[in-house]
Amino acid sequence: MKNRIKELRAKNDLTQDQLAEQLEVSRQTIISLERERYNPSIILAFKLAKIFNCQIEDIFIYEGEK
Repeated sequence: MKNRIKELRAKNDLTQDQLAEQLEVSRQTIISLERERYNPSIILAFKLAKIFNCQIEDIFIYEGEK
């Protein structure tokens, strides 16, 4: 699943460490999310949306079945 986490993090002047701390996850989790190697839980997706003040759909782009 594609996402805009890196873009939104930069727009909000957050480092990977700062975002990880706010989400209560490791920096490695943020790296994996940004590289699209990991799809977050629904709870983590809601936390991201709250931090970025947007809807989940504004962060994650579902591309359907391949």
